[in-house]
Amino acid sequence: MKLMNNFRAKSRTDQLRDSKEWLINHALYILIIVAAIYTFTQNPRFFSVSSIVNIVSLSAANIPIALGIAGTIVLTGTDLSAGRVVGLTACISASLLQAVTYGAKMFPNLPVIPIPLVVLLVIAVGGIVGLVNGFFVARFHLHPFIVTLATQLIVYGILLMYIMINGNNGQPLSGLDESFKHFVTGSILKIAGVPIPNYVWFACIVTAFMWFMWNKTTFGKNMFAVGSNPEAANVSGVNVMKTTIMVHTLAGCMYGITGFIESARIGSNQANTGLNYECDAIAACVIGGVSFVGGTGKIGGVVLGVFILRIIFVALQFLSVSQNMQYIIKGLIILIACAIDMRKYLVKK
Repeated sequence: MKLMNNFRAKSRTDQLRDSKEWLINHALYILIIVAAIYTFTQNPRFFSVSSIVNIVSLSAANIPIALGIAGTIVLTGTDLSAGRVVGLTACISASLLQAVTYGAKMFPNLPVIPIPLVVLLVIAVGGIVGLVNGFFVARFHLHPFIVTLATQLIVYGILLMYIMINGNNGQPLSGLDESFKHFVTGSILKIAGVPIPNYVWFACIVTAFMWFMWNKTTFGKNMFAVGSNPEAANVSGVNVMKTTIMVHTLAGCMYGITGFIESARIGSNQANTGLNYECDAIAACVIGGVSFVGGTGKIGGVVLGVFILRIIFVALQFLSVSQNMQYIIKGLIILIACAIDMRKYLVKK
């Protein structure tokens, strides 16, 4: 009888401990749900069709960059150059796709370049930056933080010089060709009269592609192996250097796609385009379960993290929270998410 009582007491203790762990591990999600409900009580328009489509659209614009950075985090790294690459590729896209009738056209004698060619170009530009990042990380065993901090400055310098070409003198690049704007921000589908931008479908295609790369290819298996234990992966026959370079190169390609979308979505591109985009992407990855410990992450989690982060920002706008306070909240979200992630790792260890 005493043994049975001890067993029941121990069982209750285990249940309480498991419940506590569950609450801690999911605290961020619980707080977000509570915040969303509170926002709805304060402003019922938060759950309107137009608001939901707006959240989906804003999330879609940030999904490619988040998917790119997610791969670098799986390798226990990060990428601080992402936002500046987005800015550079956005300005390149805008400069090549300005309307021929626009008075302040950056290249006045250049016709509107075919959109597929511009897409390939910005993907190549982003891929080159990623290739450089990956090479220095893999070849010289430098920390990704240092490498991408350096390339962030280099890319920003290139961007500043680029927007000075042909007497543009750093002026915003606008006057985009209608075909370009329609291709990216136009709509082929409406929900309750609210149009869904085309770039939402682009984000779906990118997500499907990255899911395939992560889950159905040798590249994905090698990436997780290197992220979990590079020494063991090397012994197992995985080319660590090649895998690291490929992950960073693919990430750069994702930044190029983001820049292409942002170019048309913003409509007026300048030196500050893409500023701090990497912060939102990193936060979304961590919220979505991509661990800085390495070797852990899912594409679905990254997408969910992007949506959750965007819901928070839109909710703050509905609650009329100042932009300055939003930066503080964003920083706290990153801290809390990273702390919860590290706690999970320590508990397992």
